[in-house]
Amino acid sequence: MLQKFLLMIDRFSMAVGHAFAWCILILTLGTSYEVFMRYVMNDPTSWAYDMSYILYGALFIMSGAYALSRNAHVRGDVFFRLLRPRAQASIELVLYFIFFYPGVTALIIAGYGYAHDSFGYTEVSVNSPVGVPIWQLKALIPAAGVMLFIQGIAQVIRCVLCLQTGQWPQQLHDVEELENVLQNEYQKKSAAEGAP
Repeated sequence: MLQKFLLMIDRFSMAVGHAFAWCILILTLGTSYEVFMRYVMNDPTSWAYDMSYILYGALFIMSGAYALSRNAHVRGDVFFRLLRPRAQASIELVLYFIFFYPGVTALIIAGYGYAHDSFGYTEVSVNSPVGVPIWQLKALIPAAGVMLFIQGIAQVIRCVLCLQTGQWPQQLHDVEELENVLQNEYQKKSAAEGAP
């Protein structure tokens, strides 16, 4: 039952991450349109820059929980992966409470203040004459913090389970690190060559 709860949180983070991944397509189309208008038609748009930083910002901030659910955040893997699972879980558990939760809590609180103020005076971009609204981007800051907090709960539970069992609990895998793919292919090839 606990495993289903963990996978439910992972699926939620994955769904949000996949939904915001569409920002890449919109960003690519918008930027391509801007390049065409600027260099071919000699008539640049007044909204392309704002669109690009709003979409990129939304993509970046809303993919944090998804990246956390896939262990894709930066860490000292050179040394960390050499440790036994219980040692890894111990280190991660301590670091979650010393750094992760205080940082994410600050992100939620400060982000809410920024979003509230921005929405209150309907903030617009100062980078273009169009005055593109940016309050919606600032509203994503506390939302991303809440998502990170929820995914962090799942990660802490995984640390506790690993301390108890000595193995990391199962996680969803919709993407694979290239290093792992190459390593698995090498092991399969080696096993096939070694078989009589």
